[in-house]
Amino acid sequence: MRTNYDRQLKKLNDEMVEMGSMIEGVIEKAIKALVNQDVDLAQEVIRRDDQINQQEKDIESLCFKLLLMEQPVATDLRQVSSALKMVTDMERIGDHAADISELTIQMAGKPYVKELEHIKAMAKESMVMLVDSIEAYVNLDLTKARKVIAQDDVVDDLFIKVKSELINLIHRNADAGEQETDLLMVAKYLERIGDHATNISEWVIYYITGEHISGN
Repeated sequence: MRTNYDRQLKKLNDEMVEMGSMIEGVIEKAIKALVNQDVDLAQEVIRRDDQINQQEKDIESLCFKLLLMEQPVATDLRQVSSALKMVTDMERIGDHAADISELTIQMAGKPYVKELEHIKAMAKESMVMLVDSIEAYVNLDLTKARKVIAQDDVVDDLFIKVKSELINLIHRNADAGEQETDLLMVAKYLERIGDHATNISEWVIYYITGEHISGN
């Protein structure tokens, strides 16, 4: 019986890795679409959201199945309960990729009012956090999980810079206010992706150590 349980735990790990790969892919494409004002690529990201949602449901179903089986030990329960929490954050990251892509389509008719320097920096840092949080889970890497949590301050500081820049632009050029507001929303979604990557890393730490860390 334990052999079957271990097989199911491995399946859970494989499914989590697959979902991690999916959300890494859509975030990368969403950022590329934003920078290049690529409507076709943005639409592709939006279409992928249903697939990510289905993956979340499949993982949740497997987790509940594992919780109902009779063989779990404490570490197993931490792995399954952490996966249930993490998959919610992963799904939300997928949603934010779609949100950014919808705004990209909305802004595609005109050149950007400013260089996206700090938004690109936010995107890069958020992506690193996401990839590292997934790798921390796969490799049970406590050091990397804690590094992700510390890195969230970098993304938050960049968001403050973007917010200040865009508010100043709106004051100087109210006619471009709609696009500037959309760019501010993009930055907010990127900040939230960093928060979700932080949450994932906090659950990785719980899985490894049993230690709860306060989340976002």
